[in-house]
Amino acid sequence: MSRPLLEVQELSCCFGGLVAVNRVSFAVQTGEVFGLIGPNGAGKTTLFNLISGLTPASGGTVLWRGEAITALEPHRRNRLGLARTFQNLRLFEGLSVLDNVLVALQGRGHERQLISGLLNTASHRRAERERLETAWQLLQELELAGLAERQAGTLAYGDRRRLEMARALATNPALLLLDEPAAGLNPAEKEQLCALIQALRQRHQLTVMIIEHHVPLLMRLCDRMAVLDFGVRIALGTPDQVRCDPAVIEAYLGSGSKTP
Repeated sequence: MSRPLLEVQELSCCFGGLVAVNRVSFAVQTGEVFGLIGPNGAGKTTLFNLISGLTPASGGTVLWRGEAITALEPHRRNRLGLARTFQNLRLFEGLSVLDNVLVALQGRGHERQLISGLLNTASHRRAERERLETAWQLLQELELAGLAERQAGTLAYGDRRRLEMARALATNPALLLLDEPAAGLNPAEKEQLCALIQALRQRHQLTVMIIEHHVPLLMRLCDRMAVLDFGVRIALGTPDQVRCDPAVIEAYLGSGSKTP
């Protein structure tokens, strides 16, 4: 097997006396969909924050293609190819849908764009046309093209979720971290989301890591999964392996519950 795209080794995070993530280890292989589940407060979003650099680690290592990135700032990790969405949406609500994506695209080759933009060179004008074409392509893929001129703050919740995914994809990631993308969606929208993630995975050759409370969706979507409980990894494996793990049944579903 080739070197994993992402590895976390003995990763920990403490807030004062509270241990939110406790020596968690796993690897994510290139091209797979990797799920992260666990009860509320299990440390899932904190783990995403550690991987993306928003929260400093108290211990352990984050590796990207075998190289340690634990000390890198979030924007530097993003330039390596790591992008994420948030449980609480972070959009420019006063800007149009199209402009939200264009802002995210601005980060590609930003140093060269700044110089050529000041000089208004032909290469800058060509880059602007390409950026606009890419933005429209992403909006079409996320079924948002018809809403391009709408203010982001006026969108329905499901459309806002897809817009945040479009913004993350605009950074051209190798790994896309999705934090509860199905939260607040109705059953039909969850089915559409599942199909969309699979399509984007193939089209953009993505590796996907996803936090989600809707366990049946993850069971269908993921190649492998890890389960956290009180900041500790209690299970790791395929959906079938995780579904039958007694520790998962006890911690995630409650004592005496049936398997998901």
